[in-house]
Amino acid sequence: MGLPWQQGPLSPGAIVKFLVPEPLPNRLLYLEPLRRRMRVRFGGTGIADSENVFLLFEPGHYPMACFPETDISPNTLQRTEHTSHHPDLGLTSWYTVRAGNKDAARGAWQHTELPACASKLYGRVAFAWPSMDAFYEEDERILGHAFSAPVRQVFVQRSH
Repeated sequence: MGLPWQQGPLSPGAIVKFLVPEPLPNRLLYLEPLRRRMRVRFGGTGIADSENVFLLFEPGHYPMACFPETDISPNTLQRTEHTSHHPDLGLTSWYTVRAGNKDAARGAWQHTELPACASKLYGRVAFAWPSMDAFYEEDERILGHAFSAPVRQVFVQRSH
């Protein structure tokens, strides 16, 4: 069970708690380095490939892979005028992802006015799982990500 998901100690429906003398904040986000290569395919081509991905965990959400801008293919991201506001991470800018003959409006985003405590997210972009063709961890395709509501686990198809 993930800490921020379902009934884990950082989820909105927590049934367990940390044994600490002070209460935790209502929302606790954290980053974890993936420590494995991750790739994204879209429009029949690889658009992101990195060994420096952070997973962002926040209450009630599946982890999001945050790629360094430098590990994303040039001319793949076109910034849109659409912005939103994340309650903890501030202003969020959205991108249209373009590759091959395909476009995905709001297919990626970046937190652009981060608080100092989240500085490790500067210059990082996350991709919308349902909009991309495929995600890979090392050479294994990640199947059944959480964008599909009935799916509760991430399954990996082994390449043999």
